[in-house]
Amino acid sequence: MIVGLSFQTFALVHVAITLIAIASGFIVVFGMIGSHRLPALTGLFWLMTVLTSVTGFMFFLSPDQVKTITPAAATGIVATVTFLIALYALYVKDIVGKWRWIYALGAVISLYLNVFVLIVQAFEKIKLINPAAPMVGPPFAPPTDFQFAVTQGVALVIFVMLGIVAAIKFHPARD
Repeated sequence: MIVGLSFQTFALVHVAITLIAIASGFIVVFGMIGSHRLPALTGLFWLMTVLTSVTGFMFFLSPDQVKTITPAAATGIVATVTFLIALYALYVKDIVGKWRWIYALGAVISLYLNVFVLIVQAFEKIKLINPAAPMVGPPFAPPTDFQFAVTQGVALVIFVMLGIVAAIKFHPARD
């Protein structure tokens, strides 16, 4: 049990939060490329992104969870530092001057880290893309190397390009 929910229910809530963060994040990033702030969707993206990290760290509350730094925990730490910098740029520095491109890169990196974890989880748990994945539940298979590497490589290239374009093109009008 985690915060009164079964592990499976908590995991489903975490996945739903993450999928909302990813969907709203893509809209926000493409909005930035068009120099639009999209305040409501931006707020939703950041709220869901923060909740993704918070709920991700809460998995350590499970009695069955190993209490060591795992790749997932390390990714969560990097994600937290990234979104703290981006939120500082947005809400404290009001994305003025160098904080504009710092914010744009922070938003794209935050979205990328959510997608990165989504790809890892998909390769561990979905039999269609990883024949070694179980039909249902743990133990989860490690991702098959070649397909996983190609998918993560393509995602990284796409997000590097999105980050560069967003940092260059995001010039929001003052509200």
